[in-house]
Formats: sequence, structure tokens, C-alpha cells
Amino acid sequence: MKKIFLIAAGFFGSLTAYAQEVEQDSTGVGYKKRVLESTEVDFLMSYYKQDGIHSAVSGGKGMEELTDITPTIVIAMPLNDDDVLTVDAGLSAYSSASSGNINPFDSNTPSPWQASSGASASDQLTALVVSYSHSSDDRNTIWNAHASGSTEYDYSSIGFGGGYTRLFNEKNSELSASANVYLDTWQPIYPKELQDYTDNGNDLNGGIFNYFDVEGDGGIYNPTAFKFHDKKNRNSYALSLSYSQVVNQNLQFSLFLDVLQQQGLLSTPYQRVYFADKANYYINEFQLADDVERLPDTRFKVPIGARLNYYINEWLVLRTYYRYYTDNWGITAHTANIELPIKLSEKFTVFPMYRYYMQTAADYFAPYDAHLSTEKYYTSDYDLSKFDAHQYGAGIIYTDIFTKAHIWTMGIKTIELRYNHYNRSDGLDANIISFAIKFVKI
Repeated sequence: MKKIFLIAAGFFGSLTAYAQEVEQDSTGVGYKKRVLESTEVDFLMSYYKQDGIHSAVSGGKGMEELTDITPTIVIAMPLNDDDVLTVDAGLSAYSSASSGNINPFDSNTPSPWQASSGASASDQLTALVVSYSHSSDDRNTIWNAHASGSTEYDYSSIGFGGGYTRLFNEKNSELSASANVYLDTWQPIYPKELQDYTDNGNDLNGGIFNYFDVEGDGGIYNPTAFKFHDKKNRNSYALSLSYSQVVNQNLQFSLFLDVLQQQGLLSTPYQRVYFADKANYYINEFQLADDVERLPDTRFKVPIGARLNYYINEWLVLRTYYRYYTDNWGITAHTANIELPIKLSEKFTVFPMYRYYMQTAADYFAPYDAHLSTEKYYTSDYDLSKFDAHQYGAGIIYTDIFTKAHIWTMGIKTIELRYNHYNRSDGLDANIISFAIKFVKI
């Protein structure tokens, strides 16, 4: 059975970190292999670009153009035979025409279809995760703990958690449980016209109203529904369970279940909403908000799924994935994924992939200018609408288990490049290019 496990793990990428165990040398004396033989360093980079026609910042209409570059470094260091310390540091720098329209009035011709150059048009997210894992002498028990932190212009987060893994059945079976807590804080920013209207004592004097004329269907612009959010925290609690099984030399499957609870400010403060039963007001082509998104302050989520990987022959593997998701906001979703790694040689593998996703709409979603002011909760964020999505992609991996290629004292173990195109039925399109390289200290 041990041979079966090693063959499967080598192709499926699971459990390999735990294949080490107590063995005997030629004298019959027991010794332990290290969980991680030497320091490993991963450099990862991704480039993401999207566009669409349903900007949530503009109340369900307008451009969704966004670009994001995400460099990340992950360093895994063996502290001794049994313990590994991992540091994961990343930066996400984005430019967004959509979020720039939090204040579109820095232009003489504000429009939901024109990119704003304001401060909110770009931002950087910095994140750091430090984790520690310990393996028992027989490598059948692993526990881990982690702490994390991230910050951006209007949002910060701290997190912590841990997990426990047990291997049995000659390491062909694995049962894991983990728990995580994230404590987040908003520094809310609001649509410019609502911010100025409130700051100016609920009238049209001061701020942008000194520089632009408001045109409307009648009366005076008066967004009476708007008020600042009382809560500024968002706390998330997650419990995860998973089970993996090597069935035979060719087949491996895993099952997983997550239970997530969120509390606090779950709506996004700068996403506009327009009411069908209220008059419309404009500055140039940009419609002034009636209110911002309002959503319940609790959300309960349950995703459950499975992976099945089948070793077809020495050059082809089938990897499949399915997930069902439901929450108490009325969304149910299905995700299916298939990937076919094709081994071209000892060092090169290519993998075409396809992913399908569909979901129902949240109870609180309605498109642009369709909500009523009498409703308690409302959003025109198309991420919460009914849609389906297709993602097509491919990648190539270079693997050198002997790390013959090297840079200074670091050997190159793997290099991976992949491309994906994402298409959503509501008009959102995106392209993603990612690159990763793993070094091992020689």
C-alpha cells in the first residue's frame, strides 16, 4: 500500500508533505527523515485584467475596467526534523475605473462610462501570513497554526487559526480539521455626492455642488435614505473539515465541508443604489445616488464539495472538482472543474483546464434603478445576481526534482506558467496570467 500511496501522491499533489516516516538504516537503527529537507522559496506573480458593463459603484451600470498585479513570496524554512515555519508576503496593486467613480466629479464631464483619475482609482493591498506546523515522529499527526494581517486604503484585517491532520491506513487516508478567525475593520468611504450632501448640512451648498449644476426630474436632490454606517467591523469565523483517500494505484478522492459565519458591516459603503420610485438627478451624465448598498449584518455560508483524481497512464492524469454552495442570503451555486495534466517529458507537463460556475441571485439584488425605497435591504452588485460563468485555460510546468538548474545557492525545482480567460453571462470578461517559480536551497 505504501507504493500505491507514493505513486498517487506524486501525480495528485496531495499528502506529499507527509510521506516521510521513521525508517531504518543499514545497521537497523531507526532514524527520521526531515519533514522539509531544506528551505524552499516560491516567487509568484499574477496579472489580472477585466471589463464589464455593470459597475456596482455606479449602481449597476457603467464600466468595470480593472487591472491588478500581485507579486508574492513564500518562504518555507525547516526549523528541525519535525517543524516548519512558513512566511507568505504579498502585494496587490490595482487600478480600477469602477472604484475611481466613487468620486467621478474630478472631471469636467463626469460619466459612468469614463475612468476617473481620483485617489480611489488605484490602491495597494499588502498582506503577511506566518504559519507554523509540527509533525509527529511517525508523521501520522500534523498540527499547524497561523497568524495573518493585511491592509489597504479603506480596509484592514487580522486573522489567526490552526488545524489538525491525522493520517492512517498506512498513510492512504487523511482526515483534517481547521478553524480560522478574521477580524476586519472598514474605514468607510462613500459616494462623493452623498458625502458632500451630508457634510454640508443636508443641502446643496459646498463641495461639488459649488462647481456643478444638478439637473433632475423635479424638485431638489434630497437623498433622505442615506445615513452613515454605524458598524465598521466585519468578523468572519470558519470551520473546515476534509477527508482524503487513496483508493488504489490509479484513484484518489477527497471530500470537504466548510461552515462560515460573518458578522458586521457586510455591505460595501461606496456602492450606489438607485430607487425606481424616486426622481433621478444628474451632474452631467452621472446619476446621483439615492443611497448606498444595504445588506444584513450576518451571513451564513456552507460550501461542500469533492475532488476526484484518476491516474490514466504515465503521461495523462484526470483531475476533477465539484462544489455546491448555499447561504442564507438566497444564493445557491454550483462549480465544476476539470484539468488534464499531460506529461510531455520527465520535466515538462502541460495542462488544459475548464471551469463552469452558476449561481442564483441573492434575495436583496435588483438591477439598476429597480429597487424601491421602502425595501430594508438592497444591492445592485452583479456579483450577487443570477449568472453563469465559463473559464478556459492552459498552463505548462517545468519540474526538476534534482534541481540541476540553479541561481546562486538556490536550485530551481519548478516553474509554472498559466493563462485563463473568464467570461460571465452578465457581460464581465477577464484575463489572468500567472507565473510561479520554486527554489530549493542547495
